[in-house]
Amino acid sequence: MTAVLVYADDIFATAKNAMQTVYTDVAGIATVAAVVCAAVCLFLMNFSKSGRTVDESRSWLKRIVICWAALMTLGAIVTYLEKIIPQSMFTG
Repeated sequence: MTAVLVYADDIFATAKNAMQTVYTDVAGIATVAAVVCAAVCLFLMNFSKSGRTVDESRSWLKRIVICWAALMTLGAIVTYLEKIIPQSMFTG
């Protein structure tokens, strides 16, 4: 049996790269989905004759914006904390 040495820097670099790739993909999909849903809400608000539909579209539009902003804020927080926490803390 041969043993392969794995360094902590390699593991953390791989994990960081994987997390960034996943977040980029999720943020891209969430942004496109939010824009499409917001467009539907805006069309319903502009072309609907029912006051109830307009009110529901407005509330859905608020929810979409809040969820998208929360997702983007979480990504910004993780990016900021990644720069604050020293990597030497993990390398023993």
